[in-house]
Amino acid sequence: MNTSANIIVDFQNYLLAQGDELATIRAYQYDLRQLECFLEQSNKRFVCVTIQDLRAFVHSLSDMHLSAVSINRKISAIKTFYRFLLQSKTLSENPADDLELLKVRRKLPHVLSVDEVSTIVEAASAKTPLGLRDRVCLELLYSSGLRISELLSLRVSDVQLSECLLSVVGKGNKQRLVPFGNKAKGAIEEYLNCGRPAILKMKSSSVLILNARGKKLSRMGFLKILRGYLIKSGVRKRVTPHTFRHSFATHLLEGGADLRVVQELLGHVDISTTQIYTHIDREYLKEVHRLFHPRA
Repeated sequence: MNTSANIIVDFQNYLLAQGDELATIRAYQYDLRQLECFLEQSNKRFVCVTIQDLRAFVHSLSDMHLSAVSINRKISAIKTFYRFLLQSKTLSENPADDLELLKVRRKLPHVLSVDEVSTIVEAASAKTPLGLRDRVCLELLYSSGLRISELLSLRVSDVQLSECLLSVVGKGNKQRLVPFGNKAKGAIEEYLNCGRPAILKMKSSSVLILNARGKKLSRMGFLKILRGYLIKSGVRKRVTPHTFRHSFATHLLEGGADLRVVQELLGHVDISTTQIYTHIDREYLKEVHRLFHPRA
């Protein structure tokens, strides 16, 4: 029979194969080790737990005063883990099927105004190879609502310039086509023609977004670049790469886009994930009403 350590390794390999990020895999590994330690107190193993054991573990996390968000991440890890054990036929029944997530009051994500997005994007100089690259990054984060991992994983062959489409591989290794606008198209053309060849020099690469050495740009590398443009632009809000994605979805809905279309563009499996942006839209509508209605 597989040991707990072997089962966790098999689970990690499964997550890697389906395209999960390393940060997610490490977090799941930590959560499962924590569950394993809890089960050892009752001399139990992963393969012989009950729903009562799992609920007791969740209660123990509450007793440690962890936030509902942190506990829900651990519950998600457990549910994903036991679905894997069921799928791999290690178990014949899933004890985590009825394990419920805790109710969390969802915070509305921060969004930028259209003018703030423009100010940040235009802070990227189009006069240097790296500036051309940065302009492409900022344009695509907002024009296509990409996750930062999706942006940095793009290959040149993923860009269909004539159609203004990107072939994007998202969470769970799921592929989708995402459009981009004319401003993004112009930035990509200039980068491919002038910026990228100058960065690569005589080297070759299939990756679209490159660092100064001609290698794939890292997430931390882009965060440093973004911080520089926030200072240069004078935008004082807390802005992350995901802020552009939130702004993309919010501005589409404010403009009248259908929620299911936005769901498809964002690559959300569950429309309930996309529905948070309808709350943002409502806040925007209430603010407009408050400002402009004579009897508000």
